[in-house]
Amino acid sequence: MSEPVTSSVVIAIDGPSGSGKSSVSKAVAARLGLAYLDTGAMYRAATVWSMETADLDDAASVTTAVRAMPLVMGLDPAAPGVELDGRDVAVTIRTTEVTTNVSKVASNLDVRAELKRLQRAIIEQESTAAQAAQSGGRGIVAEGRDITTVVAPDADVRVLLTASEEARLRRRSLEVHGAADASAVEATKDQVLRRDQDDAKVTQFQVAADGVVTVDSSDLDFEQTVDAVLAVVAQVTGREVAPSA
Repeated sequence: MSEPVTSSVVIAIDGPSGSGKSSVSKAVAARLGLAYLDTGAMYRAATVWSMETADLDDAASVTTAVRAMPLVMGLDPAAPGVELDGRDVAVTIRTTEVTTNVSKVASNLDVRAELKRLQRAIIEQESTAAQAAQSGGRGIVAEGRDITTVVAPDADVRVLLTASEEARLRRRSLEVHGAADASAVEATKDQVLRRDQDDAKVTQFQVAADGVVTVDSSDLDFEQTVDAVLAVVAQVTGREVAPSA
């Protein structure tokens, strides 16, 4: 019998807005006892910091601010947390104002390079067996725009989580507005599609690269999607993962 997935496993999950990256990644991390890194939250935190300390229309100013950003990312999938200069900004980073401005920061190539450096450091800390005893390293699920191709191209498991535009808009509408009727979906459309269009200029996250397994969740509910990703983990690693109860 194959052994269960335990420590020092890196799982990278990529995909467009509304594909379920965050919720599915957190569930997968919790099920496998792994750390969880939301790299999108890092870009949002960088946006908050830049709005407070820099000129968003001045790329150099934003880069300088982000390089000095006092960011601490919580890695517990049950309560990830995001701290800036000692204060909890987990709610702030999800506001409409931040969502509107995040592409200005995320499209800055120097900012992307700095955040990728931080992301790789976190992944290495959580996945390096030699550090496990000292740092609690236990493996990690990292999700975000270019995790599978740029940040962690050597991850043990790489998944592109996607869904139809209709499904993605419906899910994000429920998340943001608590409803998925025509008006709510329309109000969400610009936020979702424009963000994808902006980010597509600097990273590829809509087509699976070589070695990346695509999971299409258009016709799957949440638990089915989690199970589909866990099945990929089991197939790629050769180790057993029990399905949801």
